[in-house]
Amino acid sequence: MAVIAALPVAAQAQGHLATLDRDMVGPRSQVLVLGTVHLRYMPKSYNPAALNGMLDKLAVFKPSIITVENEPGEDCDLAARQPAKYGKDYCPTNEAAQAATGLDLTAAIAEAYQTLKTWPAQPTPAQRRRLAAVFLAANEPASAYVQWLQLPAPERRAGDLLDDALVAQLQRLASTNNESYQLAAVLAARLGLARVHAVDNHTGDRLDVPDIKALVHSIEGAWAAGSAASKVQQKQEDGLKLADDLLPLYRLINDPAALAVEADANVLAAMRGKSPEHYPQIWVAGWEVRNLRMVANIRETFREQPGARVLTIVGSAHKSWFDAWLGQLQGVDIVNVADVLR
Repeated sequence: MAVIAALPVAAQAQGHLATLDRDMVGPRSQVLVLGTVHLRYMPKSYNPAALNGMLDKLAVFKPSIITVENEPGEDCDLAARQPAKYGKDYCPTNEAAQAATGLDLTAAIAEAYQTLKTWPAQPTPAQRRRLAAVFLAANEPASAYVQWLQLPAPERRAGDLLDDALVAQLQRLASTNNESYQLAAVLAARLGLARVHAVDNHTGDRLDVPDIKALVHSIEGAWAAGSAASKVQQKQEDGLKLADDLLPLYRLINDPAALAVEADANVLAAMRGKSPEHYPQIWVAGWEVRNLRMVANIRETFREQPGARVLTIVGSAHKSWFDAWLGQLQGVDIVNVADVLR
């Protein structure tokens, strides 16, 4: 009875919180959550030019902040200090950038932060090269690529902390199938932004269980048992991935009905999964912690900027959670993706 009685109270509390900004003074922030496929899994025929239509649509939205599904340098720093808890492979190595710049991870993060506080409207090529090198040392490669793309072609060379190895690393990003580079960084550079914001977080979903293999087996079994509708939708998505224009694919995966199918396949199936240790439900708890911390990271990017226009690019499986939780924030409106991609 206590649980039943608590439900109306919870609903009332949620309803009241939703009205606290009704008399808000000042501009409201606009947040567009774009669910994406992970481009590293695209067919071999995939050409980044297929994203051009998407980029044109997103550019019209004119975000002042763009977030990506990568771990921020601060989380890499935390994990490096506590490998027993987070693992030694939490973030990719940045030893080459540290050697070139003479900055360890902590110092690179600090320099990037201070540099951005006084970043000029018209940076010199030397300033861009240096900041790109510092971003690489700070484990922020997508932001380094934003700076690289804004350099005139003759200025995309070594110098100002960028050595030949780092130049080669930045050049490789151009052919790396990853939405953080081919969507977010390209768009940020087009709009003249200094960076993208990495907001992923795995500090809460590194599950501490006695048998990780058993957990994986149980969650995969739960997913397999509830995947009929998901398989039909996946087949439709796979067909759209072969097109020369990926706008239809993105319209599909951001459609509310498709998002519901994905949420059911991902979490509903897990909550129904049977395991003596309740492993599928434990996985869901980790999934929720990850999404909550990502949403908090997104909120932090525009904490001091009421009225910001924010584009967050994230795997489509996260979008339902992002829309729901970001939409509960005060002074924040969720932008309808269908309107932007129309």
